[in-house]
Amino acid sequence: MDATATLPLMPAAPAKSPTGPALALQLRRVERRKRLRAIALTLPLLIFLAVTFLVPLGALLVRAVENPEVAGTLGKTGAALAGWDRKAAPPDAAYAGLLADLGAIPETAQAGVLARRLNTDVSGARSLIMSTYRALPLGTNLTPAEAREKLVAHDPRWAELPYWWAIAKNSSRWTPDYLLTAVDLKRDAKGDIERVGVGEAAFSDILLRTFSISAIVTLLCIALGYPLAYWLSTLNERRANLMMILVLLPFWTSVLVRIAAWIVLLQSNGLVNRFLMFTGLTGEPVPLLFNRLGVIIAMVHILLPFMILPLYSVMKSVPGNFVRAAVSLGSPPLAAFFRVYVPQTYPGVAAGGLLVFITSIGYYVTPALLGGAADQMLSYYVAQYTNVDVNWGMACALGSVLLTATLILYAVYRRFAKAELSLG
Repeated sequence: MDATATLPLMPAAPAKSPTGPALALQLRRVERRKRLRAIALTLPLLIFLAVTFLVPLGALLVRAVENPEVAGTLGKTGAALAGWDRKAAPPDAAYAGLLADLGAIPETAQAGVLARRLNTDVSGARSLIMSTYRALPLGTNLTPAEAREKLVAHDPRWAELPYWWAIAKNSSRWTPDYLLTAVDLKRDAKGDIERVGVGEAAFSDILLRTFSISAIVTLLCIALGYPLAYWLSTLNERRANLMMILVLLPFWTSVLVRIAAWIVLLQSNGLVNRFLMFTGLTGEPVPLLFNRLGVIIAMVHILLPFMILPLYSVMKSVPGNFVRAAVSLGSPPLAAFFRVYVPQTYPGVAAGGLLVFITSIGYYVTPALLGGAADQMLSYYVAQYTNVDVNWGMACALGSVLLTATLILYAVYRRFAKAELSLG
């Protein structure tokens, strides 16, 4: 028998745990791996948001101040007008540059874009540019003085300063004109900012109309959604889930279908007017369609679930024994409700109101189908400039106004939310 077999086995020496700098290094590596894993999991979502949200948003902001039509086409003319005082006649080099720039335009469509852009600043510029473009060439190897004579002989309007003011003002690739127009301001011939005339001011009224309609819709949603959300929060779980399905049911129906249904209901011979006349509340049909009342009714119906959901989620978390404790201490039930319960639901009211208001100011389809000419909101004119006038700069400027309003409202909400948390 082997002698070594009778020797007791010695326990293995325990592995030394890393201590000091080695342990700190190992912990940093673990944390780094966790961060990289988290980044890898969220990277597809970040890329998706960047492609579908941030890039279009950046393009919107850039296009609102971009002015490529004149700067990219009349480069030589703009360079000749760079030192012009805009009081005397433009220099002869500007006429020569204009002939060279117009002659270099390869297609009539591109000339049309240039003419349409200048026509927004001075009436008649479109016909002037297009008639001159079609008449080219007016001569070869012309001196600047001869270029002036040829252009003025072709159309005497080339001797008038407003057309040259428009070219000089738009010679820069970047311009604040679209954003200024969106708030009823403009630049004069010298480049100074001033308000537009009383007859020209329109967007201030449109913006005020947009905010007023959105505010009315938000207040009505709060008035209708608060008691409904409170009632849902008092039901047992089974009945509350059943009622919540009914609240969410409109989400399963297209907005266009719901608007078409409201057209059927609100028309002069619709169900609503028939009911009013049947009950004797009115002797003739009430105008409910193609006016502001119809727009508000349909928008409240569509946006009411966006108010109920935040309110319901907050109300479910409010302990019911607070109100009972206030009543047991001698407070009237109604006073206990408004002084104890309602303040605890303010976060839901704020979140739902913000959601409804921000959604309302961007509405387009409902006012376009149910409202009249005086009931269209700002989004209608964004679509008008995009699809009809093909003025992308103005459309993006109006969109930037809506974006700015949304960010301001969100900032105000965050400020009040932080103040509420600090007080709590």
